[in-house]
Amino acid sequence: MSVLVYSESEKDSFKKSSYEAVSYGKSLADKMGVELICVTFNCSNSQKLKNFGADKIFNIESQNSQEFTCKVYSTLLSKIIETQNASTIILSSSPDSKYLGAYLAGYSGGSYISNVVELPESINPFIVKRSCFTNKAFSSTELKGDVKIISISSNSYGIFEKEGKGSQEEFKVDEIETNHKVTNIEKQSGSVTIADADIVVSAGRGLKGPENWKMIEELADLLGAATACSKPVSDMGWRPHSEHVGQTGKPVSSNLYIAIGISGAIQHLAGINSSKIKVVINNDPEAPFFKAADYGVVGDAFEVIPKLIEELKAKV
Repeated sequence: MSVLVYSESEKDSFKKSSYEAVSYGKSLADKMGVELICVTFNCSNSQKLKNFGADKIFNIESQNSQEFTCKVYSTLLSKIIETQNASTIILSSSPDSKYLGAYLAGYSGGSYISNVVELPESINPFIVKRSCFTNKAFSSTELKGDVKIISISSNSYGIFEKEGKGSQEEFKVDEIETNHKVTNIEKQSGSVTIADADIVVSAGRGLKGPENWKMIEELADLLGAATACSKPVSDMGWRPHSEHVGQTGKPVSSNLYIAIGISGAIQHLAGINSSKIKVVINNDPEAPFFKAADYGVVGDAFEVIPKLIEELKAKV
């Protein structure tokens, strides 16, 4: 038996969520007394996973796995799961990994669950704690079957270095026929992505127009944060849809979420509820966001944000 982690990478760099998944996998493998196997695709820096506990590393290189397609990735992963006798599969909470989870469960006949926030409460039976009801509650769920597939909620476990054996393994790949073809990928602009950000600075219609986003971007740069927006803002074309967060956009699980000029519609709150600390800046003291926030500032964003930027610059 073994624990297997799919480690996502992009241009030879691993995502923060990948290191978190490997850290989680290492702790679970130690708890079960088995080895930890990491699998990545087309990554020359795969040996970095050794620093977080990988005992075996499979770096799959093939022509039709250059870009993510669920058919190809799930087929190749399923073969490694079978040959390595992996009983537990760890995925991150990225859209690609959640897509993979259902496919892998279908291939292996196993069980799949998402939004896991802690190590299993018990191994036999296999019971995990997961967030539910848009992160307003937790449930303990038992997974049955020979293969258990779980995706880890972002920023729920943390990243820990613990050296593994790190042996580089070979895996013979046969090209897989698929009618899916990636023709174009639109990348999110900015140095920090919403998915990997510890801090997210988000703004809504209270900014009055796209020309006022410069101060949001400046604040985000000073904090090393990602920028985001509410649904109405992306719908009006003020900001790209890749920045839309909420129940109908991208979910956010940052350590700090700053909402500026966002009233707090229920769909928005549902998508950011798992963020650890929520701060709202709004000139309406009755805005629903204040009820969900840990800290709130009642004030005009055009007065508060410049002063906040000034204070941060003074401390740099």
